[in-house]
Amino acid sequence: MQNMKSILLHVDSSAKAGERIGVARHLAEKFDASVIAQPCMLSAVMLYPYALGGATAVLKHAHESDDDCLRKARRLFDEFGQNSARMRWAEPLPEGPWGFARRALYADLLVMGQREEDDPAAGLLPSDFLPSVLVESGRPALILPRVGRVDSVGDSVVVAWKETPQASRAFAASLPWLQHAKYVLVVSGSASEQTRNPFLAGYLQAHGIKANYRDIQGGDGEVGESILSSCADVGADLLVMGCYGHSRSREWIMGGATRSVLNAMTLPVLMAH
Repeated sequence: MQNMKSILLHVDSSAKAGERIGVARHLAEKFDASVIAQPCMLSAVMLYPYALGGATAVLKHAHESDDDCLRKARRLFDEFGQNSARMRWAEPLPEGPWGFARRALYADLLVMGQREEDDPAAGLLPSDFLPSVLVESGRPALILPRVGRVDSVGDSVVVAWKETPQASRAFAASLPWLQHAKYVLVVSGSASEQTRNPFLAGYLQAHGIKANYRDIQGGDGEVGESILSSCADVGADLLVMGCYGHSRSREWIMGGATRSVLNAMTLPVLMAH
């Protein structure tokens, strides 16, 4: 994905929404792209369906609550978007969160945030919103962590490599960052040294990317911890990896490494299913 031109940004009223907006604006400027800021939250009526059978005053209060959340999201967009010509506000989707994955099909990159259960705004999205968008859309997503401050993305990059379509899609989506990175580390649970993986080394060299290599060991969940540990070792500000998961009885079941990273990430992660 060397031509990153269309970025879809998830906007809500959460505490970290402003940071997502600022990062998306920076990416648009860096890669000569445009950003669609898509507000996406559950309506109060969806959260409290019993209100449909209640008094008119209850319904009025629900709509006022929705309007307040949307106004807060718009204020954050205006503040952190800094009136950039690359940023465009979109109207809320009629289907709410369930329409976001379909809207994502028409973007080169998604910018989203890790779920923060302690943020009151977390309740305005389904608990499986992030994994469902990743799996249903198949589009690469830059996920920002709920802790810490994101000052840069892509100066030092760790790529978690595995010979799967998911990892390959994430790898391809990361090329704009890898080509500008000051340091690239490829970690793998299998033979990842350059002499034992000439295809990977050749692919990187074809794109003008010089990388370092490291083997990591452990079970599925332990691999996720090892990946994050490698990121900390080199001071990475971007992790690239495939997203593994599937739907079972309306519940999104994520692979061990994916679940571990999504729960404990402290740096931006570029994922693709």
